[in-house]
Amino acid sequence: MNPLLPPPALRPGDRVAVIVASSPCNQAKLDGGVRALKAYGLEVEVFASARAGETDFDYLAGDDTLRAADLTTALADPAYAAVFTAGGGYGAQRTLERVDWSRIDPARPKVVVGYSDVTALLEAIAVKLGWASFFGPMVACDAFHEGAGSYAFDTLMTMVTQPVTELRFADARTITPGVAEGVTVGGNASLLAAGLGTDTSLPAAGAILFLEDVDEFTFRLDRILTQLRRSTYTDGVAGILLGTFTECGDPRDVERLLSDRFADLGVPVLAGADIGHNIPMQTYPIGVPARLDTEAGTLTLLKPAVSWTA
Repeated sequence: MNPLLPPPALRPGDRVAVIVASSPCNQAKLDGGVRALKAYGLEVEVFASARAGETDFDYLAGDDTLRAADLTTALADPAYAAVFTAGGGYGAQRTLERVDWSRIDPARPKVVVGYSDVTALLEAIAVKLGWASFFGPMVACDAFHEGAGSYAFDTLMTMVTQPVTELRFADARTITPGVAEGVTVGGNASLLAAGLGTDTSLPAAGAILFLEDVDEFTFRLDRILTQLRRSTYTDGVAGILLGTFTECGDPRDVERLLSDRFADLGVPVLAGADIGHNIPMQTYPIGVPARLDTEAGTLTLLKPAVSWTA
């Protein structure tokens, strides 16, 4: 696949939107995350979806129409330089059914950030708009509210404001040695598998594929990874970067499973990257040409994830 269009780097004074495409979020953490963004010098507008509670289903923030309208407006309105998701959970795929893509100008990319269920949104903006995006911490999750000084917050803000050239994974483990080049894709494995066959699934052929997951029994994780293989999603992938698989069973069993499912693909595979759930995470850019070195434990970005001028 070709590299995606990078958004302009964020600068102090930029106006940013905070939305929810999935489940209700923790309001106290949301308020803290908003304060952190404001302290960084950004003007923040919190959309109604981020404040919405459950409606017919307790796992959905408001109804599908509200979430889709907020997402469409945040992506389409040139007043916003970025769209930060407040949380994940479940519901992004339902939201995507109602997004009016015709209102959004593909030539005006903006920073879009989220992880977990937001994987579906990041894939969609890549396919529908051709934009690069960021698999990174969300405003009402984890330690985002701690702001400057928090590893996750600092690495995210550096990624979206500076021309970052390398991610290093100090505790990573080589499954298959080697060096691979390709455009970065991926995200939450469950969401990638669930998106197969839809019009927003982003192919992984020729790409550096990142995968992580949470709260899946080992046998269910096996089924998800096997589906990615059997669907031909992993066919022709250039290299694989594996993040956290939190609460997916005994870590030793998960490690064996990852080796079993990926070592035979004949491409470089690196496990244990600090990207994913329930850890201070780095931000992984999607749609950027990169080089994965599984023995050095590095992902070198061959072009910055944002367009940047001094």
